[in-house]
Amino acid sequence: MPNADIATEDAPESGTANQHGLMELPEVSIESYNLEIREGRRFVGDKASGRAFRALLDKVQAQAGDLAEESDIGDEKLAEMKKKEWDRLLTNGDANAAAIIHSAVEEFSQNLAAVVRRYLRHKSWRGVKKVAVGGGLRRSRVGELSIARTEVILKGEDIDIGLVPLLHHPDEGGLIGALHLLLPWLDEAYDSALTVDIGGSNIRAGILRLNRHKAADLSRSEVIASELWRYRDVEPKRDEALDHLGGMLRELAEHAEEKRLALAPHIGVGCPGRIEADGSIAQGAQNLPGNWEAASFNLPAAIHERIPYIGGSRSSVVLHNDAVMQGLSEIPRMRDVKRWAVLTIGTGLGNAVFANADGGKRKAM
Repeated sequence: MPNADIATEDAPESGTANQHGLMELPEVSIESYNLEIREGRRFVGDKASGRAFRALLDKVQAQAGDLAEESDIGDEKLAEMKKKEWDRLLTNGDANAAAIIHSAVEEFSQNLAAVVRRYLRHKSWRGVKKVAVGGGLRRSRVGELSIARTEVILKGEDIDIGLVPLLHHPDEGGLIGALHLLLPWLDEAYDSALTVDIGGSNIRAGILRLNRHKAADLSRSEVIASELWRYRDVEPKRDEALDHLGGMLRELAEHAEEKRLALAPHIGVGCPGRIEADGSIAQGAQNLPGNWEAASFNLPAAIHERIPYIGGSRSSVVLHNDAVMQGLSEIPRMRDVKRWAVLTIGTGLGNAVFANADGGKRKAM
């Protein structure tokens, strides 16, 4: 794992300096992330991913047979529905439709509890007292129910750990968390910054207002403009995806200029995988379009090439794992414990563990 020191007096250069994948940040230490524990030929986390939940919906619907067809589900496939449709059936559908979804939630929650139990046996997870759960599934009532049920299962086994949905909307958590990565370089001259969250099916970029007048530690920062691109719908090549991202960032920078914002020339980026200090991706980027782990590819340099200047200043890019970014957004809520973690239920299951620099001696938000 990379473990470079933060050079607080110097901004990273062109996104290629060894400032990526940092394990020591001003507020927290990142104890581990992208933890991959094998169970036979599969990774333990595979059973609690977004894909796994859709597979369970398929299985339960098939088991229900005529009950599913005669319910409000009809001949539609649950696994192909959007999350808001699951929520509608859960709350306003007939009893059989709700029962089928509840059955999938129950089995998924048992799987997620098993994953948490297994992680807690790993040395990097020892002492974890709270877990924030983010990712796409959290953005639904079905997801929130799965999180709550998992906590009940663990409590019933005398495992004293709190599971809570990510405080921010999952689409914004990664963007907000990136500010904590940029913290050493966000001096008083700036009131906003660009951040990016790259996932296994979409890319989101946004402008973050720092709101220092509300909280000097940036805990009251907010997304004031964002763009989302669901690239899975078009299956782009790697360079096509990066060209599109570059266009998104340029448009946001222009929007910030129109709004007379003092936009920092530093971009925080979250991306799946294990991030090396030079910005290369060692492993874990298999769900992204094309080969992002190639030795000849450097994501921060590629982004910098597409947006070399921001507000007349040379830009820089700082990269870290996407689950780490979502976890960093939880810092204000996790100040009262020494060690805490994040799980992100997306295309895969992301994870990261954090330790507060002050040992968890402050009041949580």
